[in-house]
Parts: sequence; C-alpha cells; structure tokens
Amino acid sequence: MRTNGGVAWRSLICAGITVQGLDMRIADWPADERPRERLLKLGAAALSEAELLAIFLRTGMAGSSAVELGRELLARFGGLNRLFGATLDEFAAVRGFGPAKYVQLQAVVEIARRALSEEIGERDAMSSPRAVRDYLSLSLGSRPHEVFVALFLDSQNRLLGSEELFRGTLTQTSVYPREVVKTALRYNAAAVILAHNHPSGVAEPSRADELLTQTLKQALALVEIRTLDHFIVAGTRTVSFAERGLL
Repeated sequence: MRTNGGVAWRSLICAGITVQGLDMRIADWPADERPRERLLKLGAAALSEAELLAIFLRTGMAGSSAVELGRELLARFGGLNRLFGATLDEFAAVRGFGPAKYVQLQAVVEIARRALSEEIGERDAMSSPRAVRDYLSLSLGSRPHEVFVALFLDSQNRLLGSEELFRGTLTQTSVYPREVVKTALRYNAAAVILAHNHPSGVAEPSRADELLTQTLKQALALVEIRTLDHFIVAGTRTVSFAERGLL
C-alpha cells in the first residue's frame, strides 16, 4: 500500500463505494475532467480532495455539483481530518447531509484506519514511518480534547495493538507511568510508540511533554521495554521526538 503524503488513507475514501450516479452536471463535463473517469485513468492519487469526496457523495444537489459539495464540506470543516472527526450534529448541520451519509463516512474512515493498522502490523513500524504518521493523524488529528495513546510493538517492531490510555481537557491530561507499563506488559510488548494530540493546533512539544516522555521511557526501561518515539499530532501535522533528538 502506498503511504506517501497520506495518499493511502485519503484515497480509501473511494474504497468499496460505487462511483456511479454522480451529479448530472458532472456527467456533462468533458470526460477527462470527470472525477470517476480521472480516477479510472490516473488513479485516486491524481484527484483532489474535493473530487474524492464527490465520488463518495455520488450526487450533487440543485445548483451544486458533487464536486462543489465536496469543496463546501472541506471549507466548512477546514480539511479532511476535521471532517472525519465531525460529530453527527456537526455533519448534519450542512445542508443535504444526514445520518446515512455520516454512517457511510465513518465506515470509510474506520476502513482506512484498519488498513493502516494492518500495514504497521505486517512490517517493521520503523521502516514505514509514513504509515505510523498517517495512522496517528487519522486517529488523533481531529479530536477536540487531548488524548494519549500508545502503540505496542513486538520484537520486530510490528504492531500488536494500540490503546487510548488517557483523556484530558483541551489543555492537559494526566498520564500515569504505572498504567502505561501495565498495559505494555499485558501485550507482552518489546517496544512502544507514544503519541498524544494538541487540540490547539500547535504541534511543538512543551517542556512538560519532554519531561513526561523521559519519565515514561525510564519506567518502561525498568521492564526492558524500549520507547521508540513519541509523536505529537496537531491536525495533519505530526512531530517526532526521535527526529528532534528528544529521546
């Protein structure tokens, strides 16, 4: 699976969904400009986010093509991550959308998340860092409150499982090293990748983040479990402690 630039999970918007029934206005476009034909000819990666959403939506509305509706969704939510993380009430507040489309969208998001989880599980996570970043961005990027998660890996750095361990307010969360160690031992993990989000949208690690990372790393080392990285996720941006030399 290609993961370059987040293409893998974004293109999965099209997975398992029929592309027939696009708005008639699109059907009148030149063939090489229609989203369906462009996808079949060039592949999903060649399409814009609005075009991918148009294929998902299938039909437009009076006065708006499916592509225009896709652009409207992106503008309203500020991007795919926030759209994927929208609540039913937020989604249904957009004209023409309701529970049925919301359920479809959430199913597609979960398909993408599980596909990325499979990729991390089948390969050395450190050899596919893009997949790890995409998985974390998709899982945490749109969360409105701070969440701390851990990816538990075997001795070949393949994913055994992931868990949301702590949830906090918009500004802080309490993370208990004992609970992190306890969960890692339950998985019989050889290594972990830590991650949490910054709902503020600022991905830069704070001094408190650095101290927490060192505390968890030391606690896990006592039971011979390696801490491979700690990611901060803010929207579509991810910052790696390992890359910053903070581990």
